[in-house]
Amino acid sequence: MKSFSLSARVVLITSSSIVISVGLVLFIAYDRLVRDFEQVLTERQSLQTAAVASRVNEELTIRLNSLEAFASVLTNGSDLLPQSQLEFLLGRQPTLERLFGGGLLVFDDKSVAIAENVFVPQRLGTSYADRPHFRQAVVTRKPIVSRPIIGRTTGLPLLSFLAPIQSDDGDLLGLAGGTINLAEAGILPKDLDSDSDAILQVLDIGHFMQVDALQQDQPAPGLPNPGEDLLIDAALSGISSGVVTDRSGERWVFATEHLERLGWLFLSAAPYERATQPARASFQSFLWISVLAIPPLILLTFFVSAAATRQLTGMSRQINNMAADSSFTQRLLPKGPAETRNLAKAFNTLMDEREALDNLKSQFVSNVSHELRTPLTSINGSLKLLDAGAAGALPPKAVVMIDVALRNGQQLQALITDLLDFDKAIAGKLSIHAAELNVADTVRSACESNQSMATQYQVRLAPECCDGLTVYADPARLQQILNNFISNALKYSPRGGLVSVSSKTTTQGFVRIVVSDQGNGVPEPFLPHLFQRFAQAESGSTRAKTGTGLGLAICQELARLMHGHVGYYYDRGAHFWVELPKPESQSGDHHADA
Repeated sequence: MKSFSLSARVVLITSSSIVISVGLVLFIAYDRLVRDFEQVLTERQSLQTAAVASRVNEELTIRLNSLEAFASVLTNGSDLLPQSQLEFLLGRQPTLERLFGGGLLVFDDKSVAIAENVFVPQRLGTSYADRPHFRQAVVTRKPIVSRPIIGRTTGLPLLSFLAPIQSDDGDLLGLAGGTINLAEAGILPKDLDSDSDAILQVLDIGHFMQVDALQQDQPAPGLPNPGEDLLIDAALSGISSGVVTDRSGERWVFATEHLERLGWLFLSAAPYERATQPARASFQSFLWISVLAIPPLILLTFFVSAAATRQLTGMSRQINNMAADSSFTQRLLPKGPAETRNLAKAFNTLMDEREALDNLKSQFVSNVSHELRTPLTSINGSLKLLDAGAAGALPPKAVVMIDVALRNGQQLQALITDLLDFDKAIAGKLSIHAAELNVADTVRSACESNQSMATQYQVRLAPECCDGLTVYADPARLQQILNNFISNALKYSPRGGLVSVSSKTTTQGFVRIVVSDQGNGVPEPFLPHLFQRFAQAESGSTRAKTGTGLGLAICQELARLMHGHVGYYYDRGAHFWVELPKPESQSGDHHADA
């Protein structure tokens, strides 16, 4: 104990008093709750697969019963109706046509097609006696549905339905048939994927394809190779239910149901989180009961911790403020026990070093930017002259190389301008000249200036109606903010997507201008750093875009200087906004120098 610091002693006292008294009991209780909810979730998946399989079976039965009823009217009691009457009846079956989108047929007692309602070349006169389901229908004299048959031309699975046509004496006169294309008019329930985070799949184990993923005019999707989808592997292994971890590490509770007549396997799976969430909710109630059972111990540890760590708590708050705010400059007062004094001195030393590093970095960035800007301006000017033909006609390859060099030089000059703007803002030298602006004109101007970039990225850029709104802002700086928001939205939008710029009045006397896209938005872990300098989301991925990471930080500084705010939210796409005051909320003209 003598070698332990003050904070370690407080942690040891608190941890031992709580962990020893309730830790073991709470661990056992939570484990039992998770197991119970896991069983409930497994039973739910079993019921869901059974229900879907039953609905599919009902669809099959409805079609077989309808076809059987139709077969009963195709005979006069002793023979099949004449060909003309068969064709007449086939052409007047709207209900059956809806049930059998692939067509209706009549076969003779040798399984030869003799009539059809939808013409298919070379189908009439073809014998199907070698097909297993035809042989079974002839032998059993009962309505039957085949297992999926892959079409020779479409490559898509079909279901063939047959119903025997019998005389009054029970002799087989022929067969009534109907087909459905599973990709066009499937028999699966329409709400098969209504649960967003759960999985419900239909697997054809005979043809190794995924029935619920069928699409018209596309080949039947096959099942993943062994080892690619561990959830499907577990379902095909014959285990009816259980828990499996996929390749990404996510755990799933699954159950299966087999529909023998089609050879289909119904797989239902839900995230294991569904079992742990209610377990945690129930566990919290139990936890509160346990906490209330030991109030004397909690009260004791509270007073001991408060007395021992009061000053440490204040220091921790200061350290957190320093970590969260780069402009934090407050120092700690060294007082109290030796440990707290040493911590205060170390913190103050760290603050001195951080400020020195910040000053050095700012000076370095400023100096390098200024030193680069002059020769770069000269280089870009020379390239423009060459590109304009000032030195005479250039070879085609030289023209291409100069064009590439000029584009990259202009991009580098824009990056250096960002660095200088931010350096001015931090140093308090960035000028703001505010005036009353028409929001609609400003939005249209921003969209027009970025239209070529929208064309390059194949994204639609559209300003939304915002007539009648005005703001009090610097025209050039507001344009700079909107250009930054719009260019980011265009870069991260999917091809064919829409980037819109809208505005509205807020209740605080501000006008909010919003730039919206249809992309995936900002990763949630990156949100706290979104408007910090030199910050870029996904900087190590293939989606990273070129830039300094200063664009949004500059936007925030510019909005602050114009007495406004910037922000972000996600709603089916990224939404970056800037709020600026209305002219009537400003007392006269302002000329602000940061």
